[in-house]
Amino acid sequence: MIIKTSPKFEKNYRRLPQNIKEKAKQKEQIFRENPFNPRLKTHKLSGKDKRCWAFWIDDSYRIKFIFLSKREILFLHIGTHDIYK
Repeated sequence: MIIKTSPKFEKNYRRLPQNIKEKAKQKEQIFRENPFNPRLKTHKLSGKDKRCWAFWIDDSYRIKFIFLSKREILFLHIGTHDIYK
């Protein structure tokens, strides 16, 4: 699986606390193996983000992404629930 990152994702990732960055790396490994692993709580979004999906890093932080193809993913945003606004 190929994971690309948007400039917004990269900017927000750099601003995260170190412990969240470490959790995000762990969850990315799980995601690479299976994007729908139950531990990720992957879910489809709705409304203006209806093309997007998200998965949990922890109770507060999420990664929002889209499928570009069966083998290619674009991570759009990382952060708290504010990423949905």
